[in-house]
Amino acid sequence: MSAAGPVVVQEYGSTLELFPLATDEATLLAVLTDVFERYWQSIQFGVIVQGGAWEVTAPNAPRRISTYDGYVTVDFGPWHFHLCIGEHTESGPELGRIRRCSRAELYRQLHDGVPTTWGLRMFNGEGAQLCTVLLPNPFLSDAQEVLAEPDWSRLEAWDQLRASYLDLGRDPTDRTGRGFAHGS
Repeated sequence: MSAAGPVVVQEYGSTLELFPLATDEATLLAVLTDVFERYWQSIQFGVIVQGGAWEVTAPNAPRRISTYDGYVTVDFGPWHFHLCIGEHTESGPELGRIRRCSRAELYRQLHDGVPTTWGLRMFNGEGAQLCTVLLPNPFLSDAQEVLAEPDWSRLEAWDQLRASYLDLGRDPTDRTGRGFAHGS
């Protein structure tokens, strides 16, 4: 773990440990490509805000991940989504600033002091959530059913993203949880 460690925040009654990521277009494109090409079968994604949670699963591996005018498009065939991750010029500088991802982070949510959820979050220039990706969870199956015993191999995505984008090794803390707990 880095010398400074994660940023710890209280959000809506939950404790989160945040690991900030670089927000340049190349890094965000690499992170999103890794997540959606390597782990599409085991993730859920969408926007999670107070009052609503869209936890979508991919129907298949992305058919194409491409960029245009600062936007990445993740195309699954029958449907796709766009996220502004780079310089967007078509709508002018002020809208470009608002739309562009200005904060990205890997995070883990704690319950009773131990991790229960791992993910990736992105926010625009006004602090509104662009996307949350719920990474594979050792306490849940791909179908989101609670497992009888933790499957620590499901932390592979978390470990790989930490190593690739934060230069952090495996953290034994991630394997101290006792089961799944919903956030507040």
